[in-house]
Amino acid sequence: MAQPDSKKIFFENLSGAGKAIAVLTSGGDAQGMNAAVRAVVRMGLYVGAKVYFIHEGYQGMVDGGDNIKEASWESVSSMLQVGGTVIGSARCKEFRTHEGRLKAAHNLVQRGITNLCVIGGDGSLTGANLFREEWSELLGELVKKGMLSLSLSKYSALHIVGMVGSIDNDFCGTDMTIGTDSALHRIIEVVDAIMTTAQSHQRTFVLEVMGRHCGYLALVSALACGADWVLIPEMPPEDGWEDKMCQKLSATRSRGTRLNIIIVAEGALDRHGKPITSSYVKDLVVKCLGFDTRVTILGHVQRGGTPSAFDRILASRMGVEAVLALLETTANTPACVVSLYGNQSVRLPLMECVQMTQEVQKAMDEKRFEEAVKLRGRSFENNLKTYKLLAHRKPESELPSSNFNVAVLNVGAPAAGMNAAVRSAVRVGISEGHKMFAVSDGFEGFYKGQIKEIKWADVGGWTGQGGSLLGTKRTLPAKHLEKIAEQMRKHNINALLVIGGFEAFESLLQLYEARGTYEELCIPMCMLPATISNNVPGTDLSIGADTALNAIVELLWSTCDRIKQSASGTKRRVFIIETMGGYCGYLASVGGLAAGADAVYIYEEPFDIKDLQANVEHLTEKMKTTIQRGLVLRNENSNDNYTTDFIYQLYSEEGRGVFDCRKNVLGHMQQGGAPSPFDRNFGTKISAKAMQWISKKLVETFRNGRVFANTEDSCCLLGMRRRALVFQPVVQLKDETDFVHRIPKEQWWLKLRPLMKILAKYKTSYDVSDSGQLEHVVRLRPTELEASVAM
Repeated sequence: MAQPDSKKIFFENLSGAGKAIAVLTSGGDAQGMNAAVRAVVRMGLYVGAKVYFIHEGYQGMVDGGDNIKEASWESVSSMLQVGGTVIGSARCKEFRTHEGRLKAAHNLVQRGITNLCVIGGDGSLTGANLFREEWSELLGELVKKGMLSLSLSKYSALHIVGMVGSIDNDFCGTDMTIGTDSALHRIIEVVDAIMTTAQSHQRTFVLEVMGRHCGYLALVSALACGADWVLIPEMPPEDGWEDKMCQKLSATRSRGTRLNIIIVAEGALDRHGKPITSSYVKDLVVKCLGFDTRVTILGHVQRGGTPSAFDRILASRMGVEAVLALLETTANTPACVVSLYGNQSVRLPLMECVQMTQEVQKAMDEKRFEEAVKLRGRSFENNLKTYKLLAHRKPESELPSSNFNVAVLNVGAPAAGMNAAVRSAVRVGISEGHKMFAVSDGFEGFYKGQIKEIKWADVGGWTGQGGSLLGTKRTLPAKHLEKIAEQMRKHNINALLVIGGFEAFESLLQLYEARGTYEELCIPMCMLPATISNNVPGTDLSIGADTALNAIVELLWSTCDRIKQSASGTKRRVFIIETMGGYCGYLASVGGLAAGADAVYIYEEPFDIKDLQANVEHLTEKMKTTIQRGLVLRNENSNDNYTTDFIYQLYSEEGRGVFDCRKNVLGHMQQGGAPSPFDRNFGTKISAKAMQWISKKLVETFRNGRVFANTEDSCCLLGMRRRALVFQPVVQLKDETDFVHRIPKEQWWLKLRPLMKILAKYKTSYDVSDSGQLEHVVRLRPTELEASVAM
């Protein structure tokens, strides 16, 4: 529900005038740190504060001098797509001493810095909190030593805001840390490459990934690639695991699979605290099974490369939120950390998060492994449960017998992650005792009778496949209801899982509305949103959208860089890029935020020739003084008259003598390719939750030897709403939908557009009504988050 303007809070009321903010990166580097630094610098400057870089982390703070430099708007240009941290990070033993912190305090006060934004892990953030607690004492000591002779009232408090930059995702209180998604990209790229060579030679590969104390990367990469076995420190395998693993590998091979993948976290242990190394696992497989087995240790490649779209957006949102937190803090406000909770930025007390993170390690040390998994958070716990459910097939004798038949189909345009969702649905359904049926080519295939039973092994290897292996069509069921009902009778279909975009939503509405005519349609039906356009009502995110965003970011920068390299190194150039999405501006807007666009044109935010002219003038001024390259995105249906060609010609003419232009229509490249780790994981977990809902509804609606479900809540869409996964009756979503333009009437991501404009140096209003509330990490979360969308 949108807030009335009278109750909205705009950040224009917050001023940074007279304040100085310093930003540093500490501990291990993580992709996305530069995006966070860029956001802090630009937001800080935007509100009128002075902003400083502290180079080389705490070491630079202690050493002072040129390590602490004032930042300018231009100094963070071209940082967004760079991995690592350009301001450097270093371990600092001296900061752990009182004398070192005294030097650091002196260096900050000399520059009037009393606001500190720290990007790092729990050790870095704990150090920052200690520094804050000692601040007054340190200043008093500096005055006594004659090192400070000024009034201390202005500097009496040090304000700290943290952002967690760690590829391990080992910090409690946030669903995702900056760098984790990019690290998963590196791992999955390697796994996908290894699979082809492993299949060629019928090999087993043992992959060792980072995670000395946290198994998140190992667990999620295992879930995302369908690994046969995973070993993590939080949940050591039971005694005798060696025999069970070898039996599993052997059974997989006997079903015709030509490869096995085992993923080992570097900190994996057995129940007695003995390390389980990748070489030990390899030797075990060779000795027991005689399989050709190889080890690949990924090492620091997981930290390298450009940040993913997810990490760029996450870091940009967190950086802006961190500055807002510093502007609103008082002397009594505890140090906070900016976190991601579901799809929302929140602020949590830093030390509450640190203490819970330390409790995880304590539980592991004391062999309270079940508790350690729970302390990691419900997202981690759910990942583990889902992996076990999908990777380990129960013997037929142990499966429940439900006598229910469930059909699964894809509808609409293909979206990366659809196959992961189908695999998950099939395997969870079989585990629940159902007979699963696959429908080829959507509802067109349904009414033509292209329906066949699908088994556990049939979906092996589907997780990493792009497109739709079942086949998908845009055909709606309305004109074929009689034939569809006939096929449902023929195959005794008791429930339906539809995976797709806006056409899938329309299809479920048509089926629901036809229940009065066709009794066969009175069955539980659930829809999973899967579309690159992310234009389905009832959900903030759709399967496939993350892959499309990554494709856009990669295409933008590879295209821009190649064209730039082919031209003179001194030539200034603006790129006009058209994205897909129909009338929905999600891809253009969020892709623009991830790529650092100067302007983005979408249907939801009408624009005219005056807006275009203002944008051209704004960019021309920037190109004259600061930047070499500009980026303008246009959603394909943003305006009938202001086409991509028109905007290209306008910018070319108005920028004559200052910059030249190039244009590119990205087209269907946004739809193709292997799914991102996020989409594999999202598709897998949301599908598992949907199948569990279907099983529950089948039991509830089974009466007198048949299933009869005719209530609104038996025909639902499962979507991500802010902080939770929620089942919503499709008929109740009609009022939230603009059917003419095929978009929801309210879209959460529109709140990100002012953020994008601010980072591109436009004056704009920014609604911060959702910010400012300091929450607590210890409170219970909604039960819906048991299948948390965040990986």
